[in-house]
Amino acid sequence: MLQRTYENQQCSIARSLEAVGERWTLLLLRDAFLGIRRFDDFQRDLGVARNVLADRLARLVDEGILERRRYQERPERFEYRLTAKGRDLWPVLHALAGWGDEHAAPDGPPRLFRHRDCGGTVTDRRTCDKCGAELDVRDVEVLDGPGLQAVA
Repeated sequence: MLQRTYENQQCSIARSLEAVGERWTLLLLRDAFLGIRRFDDFQRDLGVARNVLADRLARLVDEGILERRRYQERPERFEYRLTAKGRDLWPVLHALAGWGDEHAAPDGPPRLFRHRDCGGTVTDRRTCDKCGAELDVRDVEVLDGPGLQAVA
C-alpha cells in the first residue's frame, strides 16, 4: 500500500488509489452502482470475508463515498448508499468496464449500459449513441449482456 502522507507522491492518482484502489473496494463500488445496498447482499454477491467487507465499507463511509443509513431499528441494520462523491466515480467504473469489455470479455460484455429514456447504448464518453444526450449515472440502466455467465 502507498504511504498515506504523500510526502513524495504529489499525485492525484496516488491519492485516489488510497481511497478506491483496492480490488474488493472497486467490486463493492460496482455492486453499489448496480443497486446493492445491504451488507449481506454485498457479502453474498462478492463472496468476500465479512471482516474484509466491514473494513472496506467503513473506509468508504469514512472517505465520504458511501453513506450509512439505518433501515431497521430492531435489530439495528444499515444500508450503504452512494453519496455525490461516490456517484462521481461512475465515469471511472464505466471506463474500467469498457476496457474490460474490449480486452477481457471473450464472450461479449457481461453488462450492457443503456440510456433509460431511449434505450440507446452509453458511449465511452457517457453520451447516448441514439439520441446524443449527455448521461449521468442516474440516466443509465444496466442489463445482462451476452458475456454474463450464470454461476453454478
